[in-house]
Amino acid sequence: MNSEQHLPVLSLRHVGIYYKRKRGVFGEPFWALKDVSFDLYQGETLGIIGRNGVGKSTLLRLMAGIIKPNKGTFTNKGYQASLLSLQLGFIYYLTGRENAILSGMFMGLRKKEVKAKMDAIIKFSELGEFIDQPIATYSSGMAARLGFSVAFQVDPDILLIDEVLGVGDAEFSQKSARLMQEKIRSNKTIVFVSHHATLIQQLCNRVVWIEDGVSKAEGDTASVLKEYHQFLHLI
Repeated sequence: MNSEQHLPVLSLRHVGIYYKRKRGVFGEPFWALKDVSFDLYQGETLGIIGRNGVGKSTLLRLMAGIIKPNKGTFTNKGYQASLLSLQLGFIYYLTGRENAILSGMFMGLRKKEVKAKMDAIIKFSELGEFIDQPIATYSSGMAARLGFSVAFQVDPDILLIDEVLGVGDAEFSQKSARLMQEKIRSNKTIVFVSHHATLIQQLCNRVVWIEDGVSKAEGDTASVLKEYHQFLHLI
């Protein structure tokens, strides 16, 4: 950890978040997160690993400021955190260009900022003239490429990424992975959520393992992944 990383930019202490299930008159609470604690430091790439359904996406929404904890404490030291979410705000009867503007604005950019970045969005997404066709005419891969291209034009203090590498075909997947690695080398503060240990190992300096809404382990990538793999082999 370098000298600027002694103080965390985000801190979670015994955080819990529940949703109301629609059963009965009042609804039963479902605890997506039960007891999660860790710190995020400036300039690091922190991996969040865990099986599907253990609360990883809920955790990212908390860190982005979209939701608040029902118990415990979440502290942001004044940094802007943005959730990179593919196809955020897409409306399928609008064109790719119109959706790019809306999606960028949802992520915190101003309309004129998105328009200024439009050439870069079109170039990276490789959509060409399809940018002015309705999203409804796109394949799922084309829509994913546009979503990824818009999201990576946002430049927040903290970038929160939820399972987005590998979108589109193999060539675009490699290109998006290279862009992700460039972000990491630029000393950007990143949180990367995945259940793929290989990507976590390639990209992350440190890892938090979430299981059943609880932070089970936190530490260097190799040690936490070893513990995670040992747990999976017991199932």
